[in-house]
Amino acid sequence: MLDIRPDIKLKIWKNVKEWLVVLLFFVLVNCLLIQPFKIPSGSMTPTLLVGDFLLVNKYLYGYSNESFRIGTFTFPLPKIEKRLFGNKLPERGEVVVFRNEKDRNLNYIKRIIGLPGDKIQLIDGVVHINDKPCPLEDAGEYSGYEDDEFVIFKKYIETLPNGYRHAIIKKQRLGEASLDNTQAYFVPAGCYFMMGDNRDNSQDSRVSEAVGFVPFQDIMGRAECIFFSSSCTLFEVFKWPFSMRFERFFTPIR
Repeated sequence: MLDIRPDIKLKIWKNVKEWLVVLLFFVLVNCLLIQPFKIPSGSMTPTLLVGDFLLVNKYLYGYSNESFRIGTFTFPLPKIEKRLFGNKLPERGEVVVFRNEKDRNLNYIKRIIGLPGDKIQLIDGVVHINDKPCPLEDAGEYSGYEDDEFVIFKKYIETLPNGYRHAIIKKQRLGEASLDNTQAYFVPAGCYFMMGDNRDNSQDSRVSEAVGFVPFQDIMGRAECIFFSSSCTLFEVFKWPFSMRFERFFTPIR
């Protein structure tokens, strides 16, 4: 029979406790302060690229049940009816991570376009908020890969009613894409209207059956900055030295 001496048991227990403390610290930081996310798709191009790693501020808007979520796992806590310890509400133009109500296993990242009570409609590719168009300024072209195909996009600077300016891209001409002309959406109380910056390749609040309006309680936090960026996967070790996008490291998200 295996006999483990008391001093060995104490050493093992000490090591286990140290790892438990590290794990607890990791969980608390991810749930309450800052959580890293990786961008898996091009729906937020050119603001965010596939392979960008970013930090999300979890405490800015306060805490809901979705705040206590790491990856696709949400800690089974009692229902939080109102966000706890929040010091601000989401604003137009901010980029946020949220849990998709239509598929609870997915985390999405999009830009807030519509606030509670807003009327949102796209007419010929131009966003109209409360019947007023958001100006689009021609910003030339943007080139990149989409679905392994090299594409030259048209780039615009969009200005929201609060003065927030950000870049968007379009693969098709204004008015020609399937989501360039929509019905009028009336954002319910406590919800937000989200859109991707890659307007012709984003499944967002314009697609009611897939995303729709996003409740405040489902927002996990605001994206703050890109801390790492690579055009290859973690398994493509031989490509690492050539794939790093150093110019994107530690850039704020606007």
